[in-house]
Amino acid sequence: MASQVPVSQVKAVRAFNRFYTQRIGVLKRYLDTDFTLTEVRVLYELAHRPPLAARDLVRELELDAGYLSRILRRFENQGWITREPAAHDARQHLLRLTEPGYATFAPLQQKSRDEAAAMLATVPSAARPRLISALQTVHRLLQPPAQAQRKIVLRDPVPGDLGWVVQTHGELYAREYGFDWTFEALVADVTAKFVQNFDAACEKAWIAEVDGERAGCVFLVRKSATVAQLRLLVLRPEARGLGLGGRLTDACIEFARSAGYRKIVLWTQSNLTAARAIYRSRGFALKESAPNAAFGQQLVSETWERKL
Repeated sequence: MASQVPVSQVKAVRAFNRFYTQRIGVLKRYLDTDFTLTEVRVLYELAHRPPLAARDLVRELELDAGYLSRILRRFENQGWITREPAAHDARQHLLRLTEPGYATFAPLQQKSRDEAAAMLATVPSAARPRLISALQTVHRLLQPPAQAQRKIVLRDPVPGDLGWVVQTHGELYAREYGFDWTFEALVADVTAKFVQNFDAACEKAWIAEVDGERAGCVFLVRKSATVAQLRLLVLRPEARGLGLGGRLTDACIEFARSAGYRKIVLWTQSNLTAARAIYRSRGFALKESAPNAAFGQQLVSETWERKL
């Protein structure tokens, strides 16, 4: 019961809340923009989740329905969201961000990342692991009980999947990294050659599904008799945080080993930090890096490898 919690502990939590809300700027307009923290959180959920009904946002964000309705009305008037009838119930409307909506949210997300990085920069590098560990402990202890386990499946591609692979790469990399359509063309070329030259004994592709919906993919292709290449690892935003990137990479490693390869290589960009973290955690090592003007961006391309 709340009444049984010592007053000193309650005061400690409240003191931290006052400090941290001021530290991250919650007491003013969010990130010095015209948005409130709640408005940005609603944009975040719509950008990183499948289409949601308003009642889902009310429940999951614990918002007042009338307040959320005013926020959604503003977003709709600005052209940032659309409403579409739900396939299972035409009386229920699902909310989806439009391209202008994503364009509005993207700089907010980047500014939030920049401010978090700036705050961490004030902490000595040797002390940051302790800070992150403490934050993770707070998160874990205060997190609500786990919901029902989500159904995750890794399967072989079927007709329609390769088009989804190309479209997903094109849309996500344009939205999150500013890549132009030449990147989508590269992905289309990789997938086409995969089919044209496919050898089931030494090549494979996986489509990841979460609760029956396509959520990610990865390809393993033959580079030489002893070297395999990992390609086209991608996850939809709503599927991140489930360990899928690691599972897809592990599937590649296991298949490559069973196929008799001695090494796996991959090509990526230095700004793809989440993917690079997965590769490093699975034993890949950075071997080469070089500036590269590609996909409408000034990039640093990297080659990683893992011996089997």
